Amino acid sequence: MTSKREMIALQFIFDENDYHENLKKLKSLILESSEDAIIVAPELCLTHFSFDKLQEAADFSKEAIKDILEISSKRVISFTIIEEIDGKFYNSAKLIHNNKVVHSQPKVKLFKFGEEDKYYTSGKKEDIKIIEIDGLKFAMLICFEIRFKDLWIQIEGADIILIPSLWGKLRKTHFEIITQALAVVNQAFVIAANSREKEMAQSSAIISPFGEAFRDDKSNFLSVHTDLKEIRKMRRYMDIGLT
Repeated sequence: MTSKREMIALQFIFDENDYHENLKKLKSLILESSEDAIIVAPELCLTHFSFDKLQEAADFSKEAIKDILEISSKRVISFTIIEEIDGKFYNSAKLIHNNKVVHSQPKVKLFKFGEEDKYYTSGKKEDIKIIEIDGLKFAMLICFEIRFKDLWIQIEGADIILIPSLWGKLRKTHFEIITQALAVVNQAFVIAANSREKEMAQSSAIISPFGEAFRDDKSNFLSVHTDLKEIRKMRRYMDIGLT
């Protein structure tokens, strides 16, 4: 496995009333990437929250995942969907690689200010875990979850932290500070993807283990060609027990 990888944060606008167009945009952006890219798309980028049509959104998402699997191949792709399980609806993060879902993780910390808890069921904390792909340790936190210190502990040791988000612009600075801190504390790469809607913070980023952040609020497609050796280099330089 080469140590060079393209890391991508997608930051496009999506429409709650046009699921098919959202899927078309997502697929088009994925196909712009290199074949072994690591890609994070915004939270619920296929359907938005769709509180008034959860069943329709879940049914669409179930079929849309099949389209994304077809173009995943060597890519690692992370985003969330509305998912129905045993009659309950979840906001579930999916980690996709080699044409299959390798990990599914329903959102544990629902955002009460946005009334998520009225429509979705919380996932299980133990589902937040490190997943190894091709020798790299991946972890996912969904939007609001990055605020919780106990969840940071659960993903300690991850090489790459993936954060699909729909984070409001009123707390833009918080999003930037927390995502950068996650990279520094974990000496890991962080890829955070947020929507470019005017109500959202944007602030999507690819952040290095040293804490250097690449952001561009005007772009749909943030790409950085990284050297994975930076993880080991940082952990040896500043040994805090993660080596």
